[in-house]
Amino acid sequence: MRFAVALLALVFTPLAAQQADSSSKPPAPGVSPADSVAGKPKRPRTAEEIRIATRDSILDALWPVKGPEPLPGSILPDRRVVAYYGNPLSTRMGVLGEYPSDVMLKMLDGEVKAWEEADPTTPVQPALHLIAVVAQGHPGRDGKYRLRMTDELIERVAAWAESRNALVFLDVQVGLSTLQAELPRLANFLARPNFHLGIDPEFAMKHGGIPGKRIGTYDAADINYAAEFLQQLVVNHKLPPKILVVHRFTKNGVTNADRIVLRPEVQVVMHMDGFGAPSLKRNSFRQFVKAEPVQFAGWKQFYKAKNDNPRTTIAEILRLNPMVLYIQYQ
Repeated sequence: MRFAVALLALVFTPLAAQQADSSSKPPAPGVSPADSVAGKPKRPRTAEEIRIATRDSILDALWPVKGPEPLPGSILPDRRVVAYYGNPLSTRMGVLGEYPSDVMLKMLDGEVKAWEEADPTTPVQPALHLIAVVAQGHPGRDGKYRLRMTDELIERVAAWAESRNALVFLDVQVGLSTLQAELPRLANFLARPNFHLGIDPEFAMKHGGIPGKRIGTYDAADINYAAEFLQQLVVNHKLPPKILVVHRFTKNGVTNADRIVLRPEVQVVMHMDGFGAPSLKRNSFRQFVKAEPVQFAGWKQFYKAKNDNPRTTIAEILRLNPMVLYIQYQ
């Protein structure tokens, strides 16, 4: 592939994932501060809390979504995916590249164990979520503001995943390119049984602009294209169903969500990709996942204190409705 690895220096840090100093020690897995202090009396609920609770009770009726029955080999809803996100060539883009691979994989082991202990009824499936097409702050030779990772890099992550019996997600940040241009070149990887797909509206600049300078968007038509692409791979290669993760943290990040077509061969996760205090993230989850139901729900966890301070605890995530079945650590 003719793109130079050195170009990764041009990678723009996502608006939803700004990173702090990468020299920090590996964080401990599992919960953050305790959910409550034993014996402390509960305070009366505020009017705003009552309003939110009332709205939640109305939205609860929308879940679970009525969709296709899971086919044999489906991962969801019987298992929960716990994924490490990033790119091995950048310490700024997530935990996947911030630590040596052996340290990173041991950290993933710790998070898997923490989730297994917190919810023994739902088996945990580890995963590595690689940004395989990276949005750029500069146009590059073809003016598309994106950098395609080499096959060699994808194979390296695949080998790490194999050591943990983990899934591999290939994430696509198209910049000024399109899913139609980027997905076919990844087809040989996505045709493998343990490979799945993530698409990031934040860096889909279909209305112009430079990635990182403004927030991009996908329409249901774009998501339907990606799902149909995966569906054809499943049918043609007789594969188990694929997971399609769609990142979202703004209202306009996904338009016409009610027009997303569900297919037995593809399981769609709408992934709450925002950061902030637990209450802020729960509000984003309520607005962009719960209130616009598609199929399954995801949640982003940041290790950097500047992004998640305090980090939402596993216990808090387990109390969410809809049930969160895809957890991504960055």
